[in-house]
This record gives sequence, C-alpha cells and structure tokens, in this order.
Amino acid sequence: MTVPLRKNVRFQLLWIGGAVSELGTELSRLATPLLVLALTGSPGLAGVVAGARTAAFLAVQIPAGVWIDRWDRRRTLVTAQGLQAAVSALLAALILTDQVQVWHFVALAVLDGLCTAFIGPVQDTAIRGIVPPEQLHGAYAQEESRAHAAGLAGPPLGGLLYGLGRAVPFVVETFALLAATLFYALAKVPRRPSTAADAADDDSGEGRGMGREALAALAWLWRRPGLREATGVVMVLNLLGGASMIPLIVLVGERGGDARVTGTVLAGFGIGGLAGALLSGRISRLMPPGRIVLAVVTVFGVSLTATALPWGMWWPMVPLVFITLSTPSLNVVLNVVIARLVPEPMLGRMGAVLSMGGMGLKPLGPVLGGALAAALGGAGALLTLGGLLCLTAAVAALSPELRRFTGEPVPAA
Repeated sequence: MTVPLRKNVRFQLLWIGGAVSELGTELSRLATPLLVLALTGSPGLAGVVAGARTAAFLAVQIPAGVWIDRWDRRRTLVTAQGLQAAVSALLAALILTDQVQVWHFVALAVLDGLCTAFIGPVQDTAIRGIVPPEQLHGAYAQEESRAHAAGLAGPPLGGLLYGLGRAVPFVVETFALLAATLFYALAKVPRRPSTAADAADDDSGEGRGMGREALAALAWLWRRPGLREATGVVMVLNLLGGASMIPLIVLVGERGGDARVTGTVLAGFGIGGLAGALLSGRISRLMPPGRIVLAVVTVFGVSLTATALPWGMWWPMVPLVFITLSTPSLNVVLNVVIARLVPEPMLGRMGAVLSMGGMGLKPLGPVLGGALAAALGGAGALLTLGGLLCLTAAVAALSPELRRFTGEPVPAA
C-alpha cells in the first residue's frame, strides 16, 4: 500500500530542508544589494555581485550535472548545503567585525553560486528516488508552493531584519542553511542511481568522459519529439517573460506611480504564483503536457498585452496575477515528465541541461526589455513582448509532435 505523500517522511524532510534553505537565501538576496549600496553607493557594484553568482552557477551547471550522476548524491547534497552555510557564516562574521569589502561579496557570491549548481539538481533527482510515480504531481506542486511562498515572505522579512542591523539577515540565513543541512541529512536521499538503467538505455553515456556524458543527455532530449519542442518553447517563454520586468516598471512610472505603487503592482506576480502553485497539481492533470505548454504561453502573451490597456497605474497588477496563476502548472507537468521519462542515471545531467536551456537566454531578457522600453515606452514594449509570445504559441501549435505530446514513454525517433 502506497503511503500518502503527506506521510512520506523522507520527502517531507527534503521539502522542509528546501523551504528553509530558500527562505534563508531570499533574506540575503535583498540584504546584499542594500549593504553593497550602503558601503559603496554604486548600483553597478551591486549588479556585479549578483552577476558573479549567476555566472558561477551557469559556468558549473553542466559539469555539476555530470558529477551528480557519478557521485554519492546524498553526500553531495549535504556537503553542498553545508558549504553554502559556511559561506553565509563567513560573510556574517565579516560584516559583524566591520571588515567586509566588495571583493568579499563577489568571491562569496561565486562560492554560493557553485553550491547552488549542485543543490538544485540533487533535489530533483532525490524526488524521483523517494516519491512513487503516481504522487509526482502532488510532490512537484508542493515544491512549487515552497518556491513562491519563499519569494513572497523572504524580501519583506529580509528588509525587516536588515533594519534591525546590517548583519542580522546574514546571521539568520546561516542558521537557516545549517537547519536545511540537517533536514537533508535526515531525509536520507538515495545515494546512487540504479545501474540497471544503464544497461537498458545505452544513451546514458556513462563512463565516456564528461563531455560525452553531457552530449549524451542533449542527444537523448533531441530524439524525444514533443519534449524537444516543449523545451524550445519554454526557452522562448523565459526570454520574453524575463524581458517584461523593466517595461512594467517603466509603464507604472509613466502613469504616475511611485516606488510603492510599483512594488505593489509587481506583487501580482507573487500572489498569482502562490495561488497557482496551490492549484498546479490539479490543473496539470486536466490537459496533456503539450497542450498545457501552448495554453500557458498563450495566457502569458494575452495577459502581458493586457497590461498595456490604459486603465490606470494599478491595472497591470490584475493581468500579472493571471500570468503567474498559470505558469506553476507548466513547471509541475514538465518536472513530472522529466522524472518519468529520463533514465535515472541521467537525471542529474538532464536537469543541468534543462536548467542551462532555461537560464541561458534569461540574462538577455532585461537587455531586450530595456531596449524596447527605451525605444517604444512601457506600453509599446509590453505590447511587443505580448504579441511575440502569442506568435510563439501560434507557431508552436503548428507542431503535431507538441500537440500530441502526452509525456508518456514512447520509442525514440
């Protein structure tokens, strides 16, 4: 008899560890730029610190995926989380002793990004190892709610703690990351994938060298019609969706909104995201994955276009809620598909490949959005981006592979 997900102790410990870790990280995500600005007065240097973390994450993502498929996954997760806690503790100590400098932020941001590149993929592989296939929808829906809840609670709590003292958010983050390390250790995630899958699927590439193992994961994805097209559409969605933030800020400002109004309007993302995460498990079962991809991109495009309607500075908050109300379902269904279809010895690499695909174009989003806003204004830029997303959905709908994609195992093409 299958144990209900809520009574799956190993999964719940893994989930609690992830929730505590994400909340701690969100605390410093706001506090770090505030402190860098206070020390230097330079927004550019604050951006350098954030960019250093992202660059380190992207640089090691693919090698991390390969190593995760080779190493003891339980030890990798606990070690990476423990090192991240040590990095946070070192930064807190430097701040408390008034010795912190900008290069400290950059160096420690790089180390933090390296740890994150390992933690995420191991968490994903662990879920498949401890959750039965029929409960994956519920598990990934719970994962989505964790991420959105942390995103909502973290920034205001981080700001409150920073007001109590510059080092306070970093001290709290350190304890949160240490607690996450303990929860991960107690979860006892599977150490290694079963070797039987290697013999069953000679696409795994295991034992061929790092480059060949990474290429094996790419080749596996390319030979899966439907999943291949869905991945491409999501990459475009991440690019154009990521480009919308600056035009939204410009639009609210053009309509007379100040920083308070802008922040409240953008909270629509978090409100819709949390509600969507709570509903995502049910929504993801209503349609096959291919149609969910098309539906979410269409809703995103139409809603983004609707933000440009001339109904005042508060209006954009309404369509923003609809945008993030739909996207968690896409995340859940694609995570379930990957967990079901990818051979277990390849899960780490495939998670890294998909993460790189999603993140690879993401840094271009703000550049594109800023250029469009400068040339067309906030409303013009949002109309353009929304129109491009609707066009993406229309073109993607022409693909019979995507329309028929059910996420069920099929022979490779």
